[in-house]
Amino acid sequence: MLKKNARSGGGQPAGFRLAHRLLRSQSNPMGATVGQRFENSADMIATLKEGLPISAFEAVKEALGISEQALSEVTRIATRTLTRRKREGRLHTDESERLLRIGLLFDRAVEVLGTREAAQQWFVTPLQALGGATPLDYADTEPGAREVEDLLGRIAHGVFS
Repeated sequence: MLKKNARSGGGQPAGFRLAHRLLRSQSNPMGATVGQRFENSADMIATLKEGLPISAFEAVKEALGISEQALSEVTRIATRTLTRRKREGRLHTDESERLLRIGLLFDRAVEVLGTREAAQQWFVTPLQALGGATPLDYADTEPGAREVEDLLGRIAHGVFS
């Protein structure tokens, strides 16, 4: 189920603040990292309820340049569960949401930092602004992902972080 109780500015669910910003982006369409092209939030929600295809997991892993184990940990999908999902062909809704969260953050990092390579490096670099954690590790919860998103916003606007 989508988290509708955590709200961000403007009355939108917190997890969709970044999604709406990326919808307006011409250079990096929303969902590019997960191998999906969402036209709008309704399209994204319908896809999440159906479950992302397992190929989305592989797409995010390849985009970030990390191991399956590392992505499994940050999305909290156990190895045995991931094996079952590969047979089934789809992730469950909650797993899809966590994977999409990482994918959207990576899309935003590419947009802010300019290249995929810069975003890959940034995602795995411990940052003082995150208490010495990497953005990838910090983004394993919704509040942590919002903090990473805010940090990207400060970087985009040239605010020292």
